[in-house]
Amino acid sequence: MQLWHDQNRQYHSEQQDFKKLTHELMEGLGRDYIALYKDLSGTEVRVDRAEKEMEYVETWTSPRACVHPEEKVLERGEWSLKESRVPEGEEHDCEDVIASIRSVKILKRAGGPKGVWTPDPKSSKVYLFNGTSGESLFQFKSVRDFFNSSGLHSSSSVKLGVEWTGSGSAVYSDHLYYCPPVIGPGMKKHLDEHGFITDIAMFPLASVSPVYSLNPETIADIAVDDQGLWLLYASNEKEPNINLAKLDRQSLDIEQIWDTGCPRENAEAAFVACGTVYVVYNTRLPSRSRIQCVFDVNGMVVNEEAPLMYFPRRFGAHSSLKYNPEEKQLYGWDDGYQIIYRLTMKRKMMATQ
Repeated sequence: MQLWHDQNRQYHSEQQDFKKLTHELMEGLGRDYIALYKDLSGTEVRVDRAEKEMEYVETWTSPRACVHPEEKVLERGEWSLKESRVPEGEEHDCEDVIASIRSVKILKRAGGPKGVWTPDPKSSKVYLFNGTSGESLFQFKSVRDFFNSSGLHSSSSVKLGVEWTGSGSAVYSDHLYYCPPVIGPGMKKHLDEHGFITDIAMFPLASVSPVYSLNPETIADIAVDDQGLWLLYASNEKEPNINLAKLDRQSLDIEQIWDTGCPRENAEAAFVACGTVYVVYNTRLPSRSRIQCVFDVNGMVVNEEAPLMYFPRRFGAHSSLKYNPEEKQLYGWDDGYQIIYRLTMKRKMMATQ
């Protein structure tokens, strides 16, 4: 019995020592956690400040930077249309790839969180689709006209009489290409001068699924580049990748189809430039948009060798990105803000070296 009491006292004493040691360790871990949390919070602030400083430096140290970059962007948009317009019915032979996002100009805030704004590459007109559905759109004479306007109410409203849906509409040579409400998945070609539909195309879709998981309203995205008209879509609900189709601009017939290999998951938008698809990704809680997947229809650009490009951090996430092949500029809609991205291009063969 005496031995048992001695062992019990020893065990109790060791238990008390262990509880004291554990308590001290937990208090130390709590202090370390608080210190680490403060350090991480401070780091986030410093990283955000560094990103803004880098964006500022990139904007002002561009090889062609000027004193008033916003005026230069606007003027360049009109000059390039006069200097480099391609005759009707012809298309560029383009062998360029995007090397970097050179600079950014936040032009205006007009409309809701989601929408599309895009120029007509064959004229100076600019069109805005406010929201993700409607029966009308807004037309301005030029980018400068939109910049100097007091908002959408000062534009020329174009009433279609039929509904468009999603953020995948496009304009080319006074023709509007858009997706109607999903009765049967397809697109329509609308001549805005006379206000009637000229062609209707049905998509080869087994089921209706959003092409970008972060913008579920967009079933298909119509893109315009130097080589014509393209369609970005998902063939069915279980399809993990974005598909690409080349369309005949006159008849809307599908000429060829590719599997880009670019995932739909966490994709927010995409665009086509010189026959190369650039898919932009983000996160559910909007962070910094990035071009993370590239697909070239001619196989001259390999995705694994393409550089990862980040967009300057702005407000939220892009609901649409539209490329203007005449200006080599990208038109983005970001949480109601209309943005122009100036791009630096280089030859595709140089991009793989």
